[in-house]
Order: sequence, then structure tokens, then C-alpha cells
Amino acid sequence: MMLRICYFLILFPVLILCASEYTRHDFPAAFIFGSGTSSYQVEGAAYLDGKGVGIWDNYTHAGNMGGVTADVSVDQYHKYKEDVKLMAQSSLDAYRFSISWSRLIPNGRGAVNPMGLQYYNNLINELITHGIQPHVTIYHFDHPQVLEDEYGGWLSRKIVKDFTEYAQVCFREFGDRVSHWTTLNEPNAITLLGYDAGTFPPNRCSLPLGVNCTKGNSSYEPYLVAHHILLAHASAVKLYREKYQGKQGGLIGINVLALGTAPLTNSVEDVLATQRANDYWVGLIMHPVVFGDYPATVKKNTGLRLPVFTNHESKLLKGSFDFVGVNHYSSVLIKDNPSILNLKFRDIFVDMAVDMIAPGITNTSFEFPITPWGMQAVLEYFKKEYGNPPIYIHENGQMTKRTSSLDDTSRVEYLEAYIGSVLDSIRNGSNTRGYFTWALLDVFEFFGGYDMCYGLYYVDLEDPELKRVPKLSAHWYSHFLKGGIVTGSSSDGLIQLPNNLSPLSLTHLIK
Repeated sequence: MMLRICYFLILFPVLILCASEYTRHDFPAAFIFGSGTSSYQVEGAAYLDGKGVGIWDNYTHAGNMGGVTADVSVDQYHKYKEDVKLMAQSSLDAYRFSISWSRLIPNGRGAVNPMGLQYYNNLINELITHGIQPHVTIYHFDHPQVLEDEYGGWLSRKIVKDFTEYAQVCFREFGDRVSHWTTLNEPNAITLLGYDAGTFPPNRCSLPLGVNCTKGNSSYEPYLVAHHILLAHASAVKLYREKYQGKQGGLIGINVLALGTAPLTNSVEDVLATQRANDYWVGLIMHPVVFGDYPATVKKNTGLRLPVFTNHESKLLKGSFDFVGVNHYSSVLIKDNPSILNLKFRDIFVDMAVDMIAPGITNTSFEFPITPWGMQAVLEYFKKEYGNPPIYIHENGQMTKRTSSLDDTSRVEYLEAYIGSVLDSIRNGSNTRGYFTWALLDVFEFFGGYDMCYGLYYVDLEDPELKRVPKLSAHWYSHFLKGGIVTGSSSDGLIQLPNNLSPLSLTHLIK
């Protein structure tokens, strides 16, 4: 095969040889390929068959998405058989989806909804019948509104017990057929978006950090929420390992959103700033589950606002995963900015004390710049910082403006480059074991509703049948999964950053 040389900017001073053409057979034999969605974004049937109200139901119905909701979305609740057939035709090995807490246990605790239970059993059985592995996320941004109203959701330690009991229902009812469990999706994004910037429910922040929040404390609440999320994760993992893993034989892990990072310059300040940014963004979650405590830089800069683990909690957290799910979309360059530590208001970004600079995303294209070096940077970071754990790329995909056009060439180029980057990382020693595109279908997106999309399949929202139509990317992915040769998108054989760098808010880098 042809070879190219990949330049890893400042982060990696060595040159690495990489394959320009590749097939799925170049990956390890046990490596899995799939695609994914999440319950609120794909299921619809928001108020049917005994489902309770979730915080995203409440948030969208309050007008926070400009009147757009996922009450129907693409209605996988009723069309799951059709969607599983599409997966099988595309030769997917696995499907990553989440369970709706409010569909399974409408009141957050107590009685299980039989219709919700039946739906997830039907979906899992349909997947297995077609030879597709179910990879299940227990919590994907959404919990019953009743828990939010009763005690503040993730702000209260009470949620640890309720989450553990909810997880137990999942393990008990589905664990005989589910071999891969993820406790929570992107807890680092939950803390930032729900309790710092206030752009996700429960819409909490404090001035001047947000303009739409009527309550919250961005200096303290994000860290408290992260703390409770970590305790809930550790509790669910302990339960699974003690009561279910031995007889069910599955694996359990946690998921994080990871940006590709590199220092803007060779200066010591920017290099240290890059590590500090990683400590806050990835390390806030990963450090406790690997080492049992928060990173030293986070403890130093955050001070008394950061909760403390007891010795018992630290022991529960340390090693509380069999794999790590990684969501990656885009990359940033890091510049040291210690002056902002003097600001009167404090939040995660101020405590990071960095500026983030990224290739620009235009309002007309909605597209991520193709920077596959970022994927390799992320996987190299996990290898060196966290002992090279087993990793599943749970989400990776190209954002585009929603259109009926099926020619999504930019998505094909993106997938070609990033899947090739995963292969390069594996050849460089990464313990990556699977890759899932985001998303299988054009669904309701947490950022942008139906204005933007990531799907391999276009869904006609004006069609009463919500017809699914394969885009070019669906044909490309199926060709690749069936053993076809694909070629990286860089014609000159070099992976490089584009020249048009401009400052960009971090929230625009998150799907």
C-alpha cells in the first residue's frame, strides 16, 4: 500500500508512517464498526405508552430550542425494525443507543413501565437476530423531570442511589444480551453545558457566563455535578461487577468528550497550558476513574470549590471501568492565558487559564474542518496518560447543514480521514477496539435541533412515513464495512492543519 508521512505538529516531534489506502481488514480481527444514536434524539413517542417527562422534554417545550422538540423526531420507537434492517444491510457490527430513564422508570424510581421494558427488549432482540451487537448507554443527557423537581437532579447526592437502582433494572432486564454497558455519556459536557454555560437543561449558570439562566452558580455547581456523576458511575460499576458481570460476562465503562489538543507554540507556557486544559476537560472525569482522585492542577486552581473524595470513594472510583468510550469531533490549539485567573467570576474555563483556538466553522457550511491529527492526539494522550486502556470511539462524524441533498461528500472525506487516523493510532500501539459513526440517521441534535445533521441516512421529516434515504456516506461506509478499499482524503499525503485559524467558542465544537 501507498504510505504517507503524518506531521503531528508540536505535540509529537517524531514522524509516523501511515497507510493512505486501507480496508477494514487492516484493523484487528475483533475490531468492531458501528453507528449510534441516543434515546431522546431518535425515539420520538415522547408522551406515549407510559413514558414520563424527561428534562429534555421539559427544556424543549419551554421554548429553549425555538419551538422545536423531539416529540416525534425520526420515530425509531415505531420504526426500529426498519432501522435495524438498514444496519444489517450496511454490515454494521454494532449499534450504540441509550435507554431513556423516563421511559423505563417514569417516576425516576420504583415501578418499571412495562411498555418501555417491552420496547427495549424488542430492540435488543431485533439487533441480535440480525447479528448486530447492542452497545448500551444507560444515561445520555436525560433524566426524569420529577427528580429534577424533587431534589435538583445531579446537584444532589440523592441521585447516586436512584441512578444505581435504575442501572440495576437495566442490568437485570437486558444484561443477558448486552455485553457492553456505558454508564454515562459525556459527563464533562454535562457539567459544562448544563451548569456552567447553561445551554443544556437544567439551564443553570451565573452571570456573566450565561444570559438565559435564572439560577445557578458557575463557580461551584459544575464541580459538584461532576462529583455526583462520578460517584453514581462508581456505584453502578460496583453493583454490576458484584452482582451481574460474573454470570453475564459483559463489560462496563464510561464515556468522555475529547478534543484533539496541541500547544499553539513551542513555549513552555503553552505546553503546560495544553496539559492543564486536558486535565480540566478530560482529566476531571478520567483521572478519578483511573487514579482515584482529581488531577493536581485541577485541585490547585479550583481550590475549595472542588469536592473531596473520601478514602472509600477513591477506592471505588479507581479502576472503575473495563473500557473508555471516547467522543471526538474536532481539535483546538492551546495558548496560555493565566491573566484570566484574576477575574472575579470563576468557572471551568477561567480555572483552565487557557485560550482555545480552532479552525473556523462557517455559518453557511456548519462543517468541522478535517483535522485527523486530533484523533491521533486524543488516542496518544489516553495511551500515555492513562495506561492505554481499551477504547471505543463512540462518536465521530461530520456536521453539515440539514438538506435533502444526498451528496454529503464532506462527510465521506471526514470519515475516510478519521477512520484512517484510528488505524494509524492502532499501528502506533493504541488499544482502540471499536469505532462508531455519529449518527446513523439525521436526528434531533442537542445543538441546532433539525438545522444541522450528522446522519448516514437522510430522514424526510415532511413525509408521514419519515422515509429513510441513504446518503453518499451510507454507501461509502457500507462499501468499507464489506471490505472495500478506501483512500484518505489528503491528496498530497500530508495531514496538516488549515491555515485559516480563528478563535472559536468551545461549545461550537460539541455536537
